[in-house]
Amino acid sequence: MKIALIAHDQKKEDMVEFAIAYKPILERHELFATGTTGQRIIDATSLSVTRFRSGPLGGDQQIGAMIANNDMDMVIFFRDPLTAQPHEPDISALMRLSDVYHVPLATNMGTAEVLLKGLEHGFIDFRLLAERRSK
Repeated sequence: MKIALIAHDQKKEDMVEFAIAYKPILERHELFATGTTGQRIIDATSLSVTRFRSGPLGGDQQIGAMIANNDMDMVIFFRDPLTAQPHEPDISALMRLSDVYHVPLATNMGTAEVLLKGLEHGFIDFRLLAERRSK
C-alpha cells in the first residue's frame, strides 16, 4: 500500500514518534511525505520515504494528485487545528479528494493508530480490489 505522511509544524514530533512506534507496519509499505516531515521520519527511523515539496510549497497538492490518480491508499495527516495555515485551501482540497476517492484519512494520532492496526489485519484491502479493477 502507498501511505502519505504529513504533519504541520506543531505536529511533526508527534509524527516522528508515531513512525517510530509503528515502524514494523510502515516498513512493509511504500511511504510518501511532504518535505521536512519526510526528512524527520527518515532521520529518526531509517525508513524509505519518497519526499515531496513542503506542504505550503505544493507538497499537499502533489499528494492530492496521487489520490486523484488512484495512486495513494492512505493518508495520515497530523493537522494543527489551533494554528491558521497559509495553505488551508490545499489542505481542504486534499481532504476532499480523500473523500471523493475513498482513501482512508487520519488527522490525529488516535485515528491513525486505528488505520494502521486495520491495515495490519487486512481491513483496508478494499483499496487493493480497487487497484485490480482499474488495471
